Amino acid sequence: MPPFMSCFCFKSSKADRHRTGFEESIILASETAFTVNEVEALYDLFKKISNSIIKDGLLHKEEFQLALFQSSSKQNLFADRVFDLFDVKRNGVIEFGEFVRSLSIFHPNASEADKISFAFRLYDLRQTGYIERDEVKEMVVALLGESELVLTNDVIESIVDKTMMEADIKADGKIDQEEWKEYVAKHPSLIKNMTLPYLKDITIAFPSFVLNTGVPD
Repeated sequence: MPPFMSCFCFKSSKADRHRTGFEESIILASETAFTVNEVEALYDLFKKISNSIIKDGLLHKEEFQLALFQSSSKQNLFADRVFDLFDVKRNGVIEFGEFVRSLSIFHPNASEADKISFAFRLYDLRQTGYIERDEVKEMVVALLGESELVLTNDVIESIVDKTMMEADIKADGKIDQEEWKEYVAKHPSLIKNMTLPYLKDITIAFPSFVLNTGVPD
């Protein structure tokens, strides 16, 4: 998600708030890092994105991708993993409550422990409770692809080997949560993207991608 913003303000009606998946702002604010006003602003954002393709008040993967990339068909490993983690009920869509609770992890006021835990689940592609070598390689390849960097397979294997050598303290071929915490402590930049500063200003400004959620002709 781009960390820059463009002003885009509008209010939601009471009728809107009775749509599928809506939860009371006070409840969500009590369970997350957001204030009641921030939750209200997030509903406006959610309504904009979740009605960009399928107008059912639920956020589908195509709409999620459209909001991020201005394309509903672009394949992206990170977007897929974030969507899957936001989709707590595992029913293929994100409801408003899931959206707020999950996005709260990225709030500047959210705890570092929560951010580290979310990042671990993000990299645990097979959902085994461990980050294994092949998962590290998949993530490295995905990162290089996003950066449009081209490296030989030998160089990529070297990066993966170095990562595993440093992070896999027990030398059992996988990284558990405790090892992950220690590795992040040495390399805090790993969770830098887990904080989105504009979420503190969500009541007055939305990220610019929300202005580009129309389906192209």
